[in-house]
Amino acid sequence: MKILKTVKLTVAGVWFLSVVGAAAILILMVNGLRAHDAPRTISVRGECLTTAPRDKTAITLRVTALDKSAARSMKTATATVAKITDFVRGLDGAEMQTTEFNSYEKTEWNRDQQKSVSLGIETTIAVEVSAKNIETIERVLNEFAGTENVFSENLRMYTSAEVLKPIMEKCLSVAVENARVRADALAAGDKRRAGRMLSVSYESSNNNGMYYNVAPRALGAKMMATESAMDVGGSLVAKDTDVSVAVSVTFEIR
Repeated sequence: MKILKTVKLTVAGVWFLSVVGAAAILILMVNGLRAHDAPRTISVRGECLTTAPRDKTAITLRVTALDKSAARSMKTATATVAKITDFVRGLDGAEMQTTEFNSYEKTEWNRDQQKSVSLGIETTIAVEVSAKNIETIERVLNEFAGTENVFSENLRMYTSAEVLKPIMEKCLSVAVENARVRADALAAGDKRRAGRMLSVSYESSNNNGMYYNVAPRALGAKMMATESAMDVGGSLVAKDTDVSVAVSVTFEIR
């Protein structure tokens, strides 16, 4: 009986090893087929450089109000912003958005008392006014320049999203085509060519937004700007926005 059991166990062990061995061979065959079916690929970069016109001008108006009472401070600041809002609404094509709203206790160091003393609550509200016509921005500055506690800053010319978007999309297509041309050139040495695109990633950059310093009063002769931003007649010149796109693409080789 013991001998019979041993024989049965041995046969069972051989059968088990045979199944394992067959499975291993099958796995190797499948992996071999997969390796054979895996496409040959090539990865390259493509670039596109272009420009986009700066079609909009913007200015930031910063309103401040200082008072011992927080309520009066906020009321004074919001009243001034309301005047700016009403004026901008009357301008054709002008847009306005609030970029900052902050209210905090303002302090200063008192040398005699050798400690920080409270000056009151200061409320700061900054609004950005933009328009396609630079004369519109000049009207805003002429209206509020010199107004107490209203400060103009960050005069800038930039490319709007509506103008930049289609130019960027076209540049992406050009960069991918540039990558395909490079892939074809590299694969030609092996008498092959680039096939379908398997993966792609991209990165882009631009210098959108050219800033100038502005004087407390109106634009024009009273505006201070860099010489490169002015033409011989003294007018503000908008240089185009430089747009750069780079893609990393993997193609199948045929």
